[in-house]
Amino acid sequence: MRVTIACVGRIKEKYFTDAIKEYSKRLSRYVTLDIAEVADEKCPETLSVKEAEAVKDAEGERLMKAIKPGSYVIALAIEGKKYDSPGFSRLFSDSMVGGVSHITFVIGGSLGLSSGVLNRADSKISFSDMTFPHQLMRVILLEQIYRAFRIIKNEPYHK
Repeated sequence: MRVTIACVGRIKEKYFTDAIKEYSKRLSRYVTLDIAEVADEKCPETLSVKEAEAVKDAEGERLMKAIKPGSYVIALAIEGKKYDSPGFSRLFSDSMVGGVSHITFVIGGSLGLSSGVLNRADSKISFSDMTFPHQLMRVILLEQIYRAFRIIKNEPYHK
């Protein structure tokens, strides 16, 4: 299975890049992993609603270009479906049984995802009602994908 994480912005903090490298290495036993980073829009601290939508739309256009044709797209969005870890692992196993060979997870920038990306998504998932920094969300997502494949393979993993 191929898993792509399409995300806005580059990771600058070493502790995040180290965690991403570690989980990417662990995941290499189970999936082919690609991380497609797109540029974030520079914007002032305070934005009008219209300006915020323009930022999300510009980032969304870049994200859409990172989504390969035929990929099953899962957007990370607060309004998405919540899973426990076994349920998240079933998302992968059911996808594989259903013939899905490529899943793309999409993580928006600090303002979230554009309506265009959300409409393109085949599914939306939420990790919490809380908001997380998108850099940290990348680490959390990778850890949960790793945990999901450990569950699928009946391999031990801490609870």
